[in-house]
Amino acid sequence: MSTSASVGISDLSFATTHYALDHAVLAERLGVDRDKFYIGIGQERMSVAAADEDIVTIAAAAAKPIIDRHGVDGIRTVLFATETGVDQSKAAALYLHSLIGLPNAARVVELKQACYGGTAGLQFAAGLIARDPSHKVLVIAADIAKYEIDTPGEPTQGAAAVAMLVTADPSIIALDPQSGLYSADIMDFWRPNYRTEAIVDGKTSVNAYQKAAEEAWNDYRRQGGRDLGDFAAFCYHQPFTKMAYKAHKHLLESQGRTAEPEAIEAAIGKTTTYNRTVGNSYTASLYLGLLALLDQAEDLTDKVLAFVSYGSGAVAEFFSGTVVSGYTEHLRTEANRAAIDSRELLDYDHYRQLHEAQAPVDGKYHATVSETSRPYRLAAISGHKRIYESV
Repeated sequence: MSTSASVGISDLSFATTHYALDHAVLAERLGVDRDKFYIGIGQERMSVAAADEDIVTIAAAAAKPIIDRHGVDGIRTVLFATETGVDQSKAAALYLHSLIGLPNAARVVELKQACYGGTAGLQFAAGLIARDPSHKVLVIAADIAKYEIDTPGEPTQGAAAVAMLVTADPSIIALDPQSGLYSADIMDFWRPNYRTEAIVDGKTSVNAYQKAAEEAWNDYRRQGGRDLGDFAAFCYHQPFTKMAYKAHKHLLESQGRTAEPEAIEAAIGKTTTYNRTVGNSYTASLYLGLLALLDQAEDLTDKVLAFVSYGSGAVAEFFSGTVVSGYTEHLRTEANRAAIDSRELLDYDHYRQLHEAQAPVDGKYHATVSETSRPYRLAAISGHKRIYESV
């Protein structure tokens, strides 16, 4: 296996919303057994944004612990991956300056390609650091997944942000240089500018995901990537956790492997626990799976992990990395679990009220109801400007 300068992830931090909806509540409303969601799609709860939360507030909450631990020295680039941006022109990451103290001497941009955007940010960061190993890149993946009420997509909503500090000589994951790619123009999931909810063709999307994962793997092998048996675990993008199981089964069978349920569970089971209760977080989903694995697995030192990133439309990437010795000293396991456990459970009426709320468009001053207990909130929208504050 050829090697190059070690580049990868030195810190990971996660945040989610103030509220959560139990799928049992949704099941009761729809008149179905809760196991249709708990077992059928592998989802038990989903995070729901409070009236004063958006991708900026949860991204800031995810990024601040990294800034607090490492400072801003050397951070020359900030990449914010999202498909639920708050502005068609201004990068969401620029709002973070006043909230968490990002450096002025940095390039700050927003990236978009459905759920793949976080991986684009990670790979772009690795390339920048390979050019100048003294630089650090802050990559943030944050999204709020929203679908129309009473549609098949509704149970797969969710919200979360994952922030990653990408550096040379990483402390958690050292990325392999090989990467497998696949792109195709597919209308499986999209959200036109005039809509607040995404449109999804569920069957097409599942099939597109599986084909993309297989093709990205084939390209990874053509680039000199590792053997399928080299990986200790597989981290997949999880629009719903059952999708990870489907994708891994398909990948194994496409390579002539026997897809035994026990082997699949061993390969991906621990990666699904956070996503099962947070729901779909689009760009953050894959990396929330990584966090769940690192927080739960026995010692992964020197173990090789596989990453399968998919973004509808569609772009996929298969890449890999090795867990670095001493990685557990850099994890935030207690904070990650607290972020999930501290959410306030919603009743259906409150959830529906939040779901149907519309952003003002008249340019007047609109104060936002104070709800969140998280570190940052959207305080108001005034003159078409978003005003944020610390809680």
